Amino acid sequence: MEKARRGGDGVPRGPVLHIVVVGFHHKKGCQVEFSYPPLIPGDGHDSHTLPEEWKYLPFLALPDGAHNYQEDTVFFHLPPRNGNGATVFGISCYRQIEAKALKVRQADITRETVQKSVCVLSKLPLYGLLQAKLQLITHAYFEEKDFSQISILKELYEHMNSSLGGASLEGSQVYLGLSPRDLVLHFRHKVLILFKLILLEKKVLFYISPVNKLVGALMTVLSLFPDSSESDWETLDPSVLEDPNLKEREQLGSDQTNLFPKDSVPSESLPITVQPQANTGQVVLIPGLISGLEEDQYGMPLAIFTKGYLCLPYMALQQHHLLSDVTVRGFVAGATNILFRQQKHLSDAIVEVEEALIQIHDPELRKLLNPTTADLRFADYLVRHVTENRDDVFLDGTGWEGGDEWIRAQFAVYIHALLAATLQLDNEKILSDYGTTFVTAWKNTHNYRVWNSNKHPALAEINPNHPFQGQYSVSDMKLRFSHSVQNSERGKKIGNVMVTTSRNVVQTGKAVGQSVGGAFSSAKTAMSSWLSTFTTSTSQSLTEPPDEKP
Repeated sequence: MEKARRGGDGVPRGPVLHIVVVGFHHKKGCQVEFSYPPLIPGDGHDSHTLPEEWKYLPFLALPDGAHNYQEDTVFFHLPPRNGNGATVFGISCYRQIEAKALKVRQADITRETVQKSVCVLSKLPLYGLLQAKLQLITHAYFEEKDFSQISILKELYEHMNSSLGGASLEGSQVYLGLSPRDLVLHFRHKVLILFKLILLEKKVLFYISPVNKLVGALMTVLSLFPDSSESDWETLDPSVLEDPNLKEREQLGSDQTNLFPKDSVPSESLPITVQPQANTGQVVLIPGLISGLEEDQYGMPLAIFTKGYLCLPYMALQQHHLLSDVTVRGFVAGATNILFRQQKHLSDAIVEVEEALIQIHDPELRKLLNPTTADLRFADYLVRHVTENRDDVFLDGTGWEGGDEWIRAQFAVYIHALLAATLQLDNEKILSDYGTTFVTAWKNTHNYRVWNSNKHPALAEINPNHPFQGQYSVSDMKLRFSHSVQNSERGKKIGNVMVTTSRNVVQTGKAVGQSVGGAFSSAKTAMSSWLSTFTTSTSQSLTEPPDEKP
């Protein structure tokens, strides 16, 4: 097999840093059983010793509650080591097998099942691409039924680095396995609310089991942000961006976090996990706020995951303290343990992925994120196009209109227009279509202030009007009513009352005769028909954007 290309210092030049096997020991719990190359230079491949910065690796790779599933996949992030400033991306494939099926059974295997995860630690966020390769190898590794056969893991390391070492990071590679179509079909208009929550840099917790559904939903939402994964991530010293008045307070809190140890970066406080850089454009270095990102002509990517705003696709229970750490000002995090969901005071919003439910705790934040009429039109436009093309074999998520890339393009149009609108003079009317209070709050975020500190002449060519701005109509009234009924607490109560009334009346009808039940059935059918016609006519009237779309 072709060897991975190495420099003169022997360090591999490919994206893969290590292949790691994590197992569950009946006495010691989750632990690293194998690593290639060794996680700590000089140690053996079977060493259990972990770098201090990566002490949570076993709990991330072998997730909480994994025993409930035959297999699962995890995406996770590890902090930089040795001050090299690079976030490490982890992909883990978990499986379990009955102990009696093993050809070679070690003495420490005392339980009926054996649980292990095979992990790839990479310098690049190639989640789906690495996952596809890793799943095949994990399956083959388990099929050996002898976990001492590690040659296949070493070959995986060499193969990945030789095949990916010279490749440039492209959007199609990064987005492999992430489907905005499925996201829109599941969350419908709420996708835009998720998008705005992250723009506001709020504390957002995603919750669902198993982990593959969790990380898939979370990372797909992040893929909607333009240029969000064009190159590797890096960690910046927060002293570059910090407010001098906050320096003392942040230093007091820096001792309380274990995610990014002090010796991993020059600064004594928490380093900043920054989203990927774009391949093109210049690194913007200006007096005052510095993004540290290579921006395109529109100022993308926005510096959202900076200055203590973390992206943690999966959080282990052992990392729970991070949510209340004073050095962490916000996060987009995923969890499967119910303890995260129960402690609502630690987050601004909890996203129940299974139910497509977004629980926003603060009434003022809920009001601020209430979609405008133009936003509802935009969301309805997405839903209609995705729904209409749902069974189209040609599209199947890879075509243009209604496809994955089409959806990302619509969000790019939206954010470009929103940015252009903030630069207009006398722009109150324009901004009202995006939500005046939302825009006011967004202008106070770190990512907007960094963006606004630089000039972006290309935005002069962008129409600042909302892509779906226009005169209010009867169709909008129907859309607003439909949205309110489906999503407000009052609407939910009305729905519950209708269900309860239905049951009671049907039971009463059975007791007094078929006439009552029959009458109610007819009324119920008529009501259902009306609601169906109401929703359909509303959606059909908004399948195309208004003439004002740029």
